[in-house]
Order: sequence, then C-alpha cells, then structure tokens
Amino acid sequence: MTGAREAHFLSIADWSRDSLDRLLDLADTVKAGRVGADDPLDGRTLGMVFAKSSTRTRVSFEVGMYQLGGHALFLSSADIQLGRGETISDTARVLSRYLDAVMIRTFAQSDVVEFAETGSLPVINGLTDRYHPCQVMSDLMTVREEFGTLENLIVAWIGDGNNMANSWLNAAARFGFELRLASPEGYDPNADDLERASEATSVALLREPLEAARGAHVVTTDVWASMGQEEEAERRRRAFRGYRVDSDVMAVSDDAIFLHCLPAHRGEEVTDEVMDGPRSRVWDEAENRLHLQKALLLALMAD
Repeated sequence: MTGAREAHFLSIADWSRDSLDRLLDLADTVKAGRVGADDPLDGRTLGMVFAKSSTRTRVSFEVGMYQLGGHALFLSSADIQLGRGETISDTARVLSRYLDAVMIRTFAQSDVVEFAETGSLPVINGLTDRYHPCQVMSDLMTVREEFGTLENLIVAWIGDGNNMANSWLNAAARFGFELRLASPEGYDPNADDLERASEATSVALLREPLEAARGAHVVTTDVWASMGQEEEAERRRRAFRGYRVDSDVMAVSDDAIFLHCLPAHRGEEVTDEVMDGPRSRVWDEAENRLHLQKALLLALMAD
C-alpha cells in the first residue's frame, strides 16, 4: 500500500482493489489474534481530531492504538486552536511535528484533503459529510465473514443518499458487487460517486425500498437525519416515510443480513424486530470497526 494516495485513507476510491483486499485480509488476521501481540506501534501516537462527536469511532481507534502498543490523543475542536480560527494547513504542519498519524472526524471532505496535502503524516478520514470509509470497510469485513466473498452479491441501501451511501458506491466500484439504492427524490447520493460506480458495476438508483431489497444478500440503512441536520429532522421524517427497514422489506430479500452503522433511531429507519432479529449483524459490524481500524493503523503506521 505504497501509492501516493494510499499514504492516507481519505476515501475507498483512493485505494486500489488489491490494497483494499490486503486491508481486509489483515483485519481478519488481527481479529484472529495473530497480529499485534508484540506491540508493533510501540512509541507511536495517533492524534484524533473530532469536530463531530462519536462513540464507535473514538473508542475503536483509542482502544486499537492501545492494543497495538501505541497511544491515542483525543483532540476536540474546542481543545485545539482550530476552534479559535487557526487554519487547517497551519494545524497540519504543527501536528506533523508531534504525531505519527492523524484521524479526523469532521464536516467537509475538503478539510481532510487539505490536511493530508499540507501535513507530512498519514491522515485517516474518520467521517465527513461526503464519506465514511472506515465504516463501510468494516461493513465489507462483516459481509465477507458471512458469505466468504464479496463476489456476486447484491447490496441494498435504503434511506438517505448520505456519506454512507457515497462510500457504498465507492466500494461497489472497487469490488464489483451489485448495489441498489432506494432514496426519496431530492435525497440522492453524490452524482460524481454515482456516475463513477455506474461505470464500474451494476448500480440502480430506485425510489421503492421493496424493489431495492428484492433478492438482495445485504440490506443496510442509516438514520434519516445525520449529525448537523437536526433542524431538518421533521421534514426528513416526512420525506422518508415508507423507507423504514421492517419485516416486509427483509422478507423480499434473499435471506439477507441486516447492517446499520449506528447509532440507530429505532422505530424510524429500522424496527426492533429487524435490529434485534436473527439476520441482524449489527453488533458484529460494530465490533469489526476495531479490527478493521487496527489493520488500517498497521498499514499506515507500522514499519
């Protein structure tokens, strides 16, 4: 994983299929306990810059660094000078003198790109409004555990065309599985990501959840109003009425597994029956954030 763009992990589209496969293989090895016991990141420090709060992102990266022998430093935007107007490029130059890598969870994708271009250390996208690559790679790890492969699968995304949908598009383009997205009009995924994926594999943008889920192997969704969209919550609830993943949606699939990146708004985008049902792999998916991100830290930081 030595390409210029692969010195960072800003989006799935930046890495080759071979590099992504190796990352997933390494994550499987990490999960099996065959990597990390000798503290491969001893003496290394990961800076974690949070403009958006998180449960899974913070805990998985912090625990992952500890288990690999390194140290993680939590930096909220209120704790550093970014919150008082220091530029991203100046912050990147300074942190490059102190740290071995940075994980950033923020709003604009352009911010993590600027940080990577200005600094001199690996940058990991922990989430932006455009992409959530660590989450979708963890989802793919979960899918591979279930089916043994990513080949010849159908994935149904039901809900907002948000950062998760965009990252699923990038993943479909790289791995070649079929992707169906069901979103209400006006809530489509990013047009560039949609076009790129459509040129690489079978992608369908639909309006009916049942049509997307029919015969699918994986059904996945996310909240209707993401962080920063709280003022739109009621309007979005009206727009997404009918896009809830329930037993009827799962019934038309091909015994699909259900995924959700969490947190879930139970009763809105998914029912308790599905969330806690026998086909839910939500908790395995959440656990795999730790293993996948340890593999990513090793790929970017280890000697």
